[in-house]
Amino acid sequence: MNYQKILVENIHSTAIATVDAEGKPVNRIIDMMLEKDGKLYFLTAKGKAFYDQLMAQAYVSIVGVKNQASISLHGNIRNIGKQYLDEIFEKNPYMKQIYPDDRREPLEVFEIYEGEGEYFDISVTPIVRESFTIGEVKASNHGYIIHDTCIGCGKCIDVCPQNCIEEGVPYRIIERHCVHCGACMQVCPQHAIEKSNV
Repeated sequence: MNYQKILVENIHSTAIATVDAEGKPVNRIIDMMLEKDGKLYFLTAKGKAFYDQLMAQAYVSIVGVKNQASISLHGNIRNIGKQYLDEIFEKNPYMKQIYPDDRREPLEVFEIYEGEGEYFDISVTPIVRESFTIGEVKASNHGYIIHDTCIGCGKCIDVCPQNCIEEGVPYRIIERHCVHCGACMQVCPQHAIEKSNV
């Protein structure tokens, strides 16, 4: 599934977090304007504090939600100036009313060229969680892992709210359906379950 395209076409308006000059988090709603070759594009005006933060940090954290499904993403960005600006306005005609005709000079386009994201849908049972990457980023391990010291007692199965643990030697967590609650790790008498970069 192309989660970047979903961010642009289905969710569109996302919350983007940066850090201000005092090191405090700042959040605002920014539209994801374009997806091209797996990369994401948005824009802002050069006069905004947001622009200054983007230029200083070259990194963003994004989340968008629609119908109990969310896509979160964090990654590296770069300013690509006016590249794709005409295409962005063609695909997002409402922008022509905000910045008509020859009044687009303050705008510059930013590209999210590498990063890591997650799709999380609680509208289905069991829940669905899937990771994705942009660019040459290696996906991180997230969630919980059951090691070979598992004795198969079944205590983890009894407490899992999504029933996403399979019996076997050792037992196995189906990461795609795990809510990362940690209940399994807390009840394991062998300490065979480990949290991995959640």
